[in-house]
Amino acid sequence: MNNIILKNGLFGSIIVSALLVSVTMYMKSNPEKEVSMIFGFAGMLLAFIFVVLGIKQKRDANNGFISLGNAFLTGFWITLFISTVYVVVWLIILYNFFPNFAEHYTDMAIQKASPEEIVTVTEEMNSFKEMYKNPIMVILFTYMEILPLGIVFSFISALILKKKQIN
Repeated sequence: MNNIILKNGLFGSIIVSALLVSVTMYMKSNPEKEVSMIFGFAGMLLAFIFVVLGIKQKRDANNGFISLGNAFLTGFWITLFISTVYVVVWLIILYNFFPNFAEHYTDMAIQKASPEEIVTVTEEMNSFKEMYKNPIMVILFTYMEILPLGIVFSFISALILKKKQIN
């Protein structure tokens, strides 16, 4: 893995890790309040700025040229690095500092449900809680929060930043 990917992946990871820690602290200290998903996605998008920077740095290192495939792969590897750190940080937080997260999340979802949705939401959340007991499912759910957004961001960035060499 080259320096550009490692450096940009590390900086993006610092942003998503700080976001994850701050959101978790907020949720633990304000259990009755729900954190807006917009806040989480904005933080992820901010971290993915390093995907753009990484692709641009790779292009600049190649005399101003980069193919769509190479640009996408650079963005993908940075995204995978950021996403993996996000998953690891969440696992540390979950198992060491917020072991009752699934119950907390389930309770909030059920409280938010309308009277006609309560039965369905309760069944879904109980299923979620059961799945969340399995560490593999926790890892998969956590990757699904961040990785698809990063892949889309990488592809769009690659489309914008690609520049073919003129023969």
